[in-house]
Amino acid sequence: MMKRNQQKTPLLDALKQFAKRDPISFHVPGHKNGELFPPLAREYYQSILPLDMTELSGLDDLHAPHDVIKDAQDLAADYFGAEQTYFLVGGSTAGNMAMILAACTAEEKIIVQRNSHKSIFNSLELGGARPVFVAPEFDRKVNRYTAPDFNTFKEAIEQHPDAKAAVLTYPDYFGQTFNIKEMIDLAHEYNIPVLVDEAHGVHFSTNDNFPASSLDLGADVVVQSAHKMAPAMTMGSLLHMNSSRVNSNRVTHYLQMLQSSSPSYPIMASLDIARYFLASLSQDDVKAVMNSVSRIIAILDEKDAWQVLPTDDPLKITLQMQQGISAHEVYSLFEKEAIYPELATHDQILLIHGLTPFQYDKQLQNGIMRVKEQLKNVQNHATIETGNLFTKQIQELVMPYQTMHHRPARQVPLNQSAGCIAAEAITPYPPGIPFILKGERITDTHISIIKQLIHQGATIQHDDVTQRVSVFI
Repeated sequence: MMKRNQQKTPLLDALKQFAKRDPISFHVPGHKNGELFPPLAREYYQSILPLDMTELSGLDDLHAPHDVIKDAQDLAADYFGAEQTYFLVGGSTAGNMAMILAACTAEEKIIVQRNSHKSIFNSLELGGARPVFVAPEFDRKVNRYTAPDFNTFKEAIEQHPDAKAAVLTYPDYFGQTFNIKEMIDLAHEYNIPVLVDEAHGVHFSTNDNFPASSLDLGADVVVQSAHKMAPAMTMGSLLHMNSSRVNSNRVTHYLQMLQSSSPSYPIMASLDIARYFLASLSQDDVKAVMNSVSRIIAILDEKDAWQVLPTDDPLKITLQMQQGISAHEVYSLFEKEAIYPELATHDQILLIHGLTPFQYDKQLQNGIMRVKEQLKNVQNHATIETGNLFTKQIQELVMPYQTMHHRPARQVPLNQSAGCIAAEAITPYPPGIPFILKGERITDTHISIIKQLIHQGATIQHDDVTQRVSVFI
């Protein structure tokens, strides 16, 4: 099959041509091509507002694409090597939900990596699925949970060969990958489709400096956040279909349910642009980025306070704090220097290098020097041991979702919650991976770690987890 011309941007071109007609608006949106916009914000928005259109003639319809949106999606499918690609305007969350709801229905089993994003667990609850969780291994080289061991995954499939799908995360938030191909191949032996949250891997298809995409390794459905590592607007993501093991009509159906009936044209056009950008990256471009990464690591590698950990994705730079130093406090010091990392755990800070050479070496160097000076006045903290969270490698919820929907809940003090079944998820954010699942039994270890995380400045998506938690009666 002849490859498509990846230098085209059909959706962007259509919007630009439409704007050049100086159209008279008797339609939504209400800013009327930018004419109606408060002066205090106009200078920031004026260039994008003429592209913020609705489903007019020549601009196609995301939910029934047949023209320029279809052309843009087909170009993306061609570039990424997918059978079919959908544009997502609700982030990878919408894609994760659609693929899971399409793959299994209420009461059906689905094998799920335990350290998945919260959108995966929300999807399971919405669909009333029966998840079988596979615990990740704690990797001492990077001092965190990464991916499940192959033998654990194999045992889960052998115990539950009737599972309707398996859900894996690849890479993790920090750019770490694993041998996902052997898991995909094993699942396919049982005719179990593999659904992959590849939110942080949209750039994997560009160059051999990066790991292989799970699309290339045989995954059936793959969701990527184009806005995380490529130049797409926030919430711009992609869902790729790669086989017939999951019904594409069901995926389409759920995307129409989950996504807005008024999808953002600027976001969709930015997906067209992001694909064009990735397809246009040359070997020299990537080499310049890799050289930039090396320079930044040399500046950041401050042995007295932290060390830079190895990772599979060179664009993800992880700082491992030395014992007694809180990553949350260092994160705050970085922000005071106008250096904004992606996230902090209790002992690691993640910085994400873009797909372009870094331009602020001196500013970064000076900021790091000042952070190092201020660290002399920061008191040491006790080490938080998180390597024993998952005592069972294969686990189901204590209470199924259908029972939860009809079971009353009450608030109890955190200190008194051990042994209770959580009626809500407790999720540090970022990275958005639930620490305690809804329907999971709370343990003393959970309580101890939550207290320490809060004490060190972690952000947890919960009103006041240190005081109370919701549990089922």
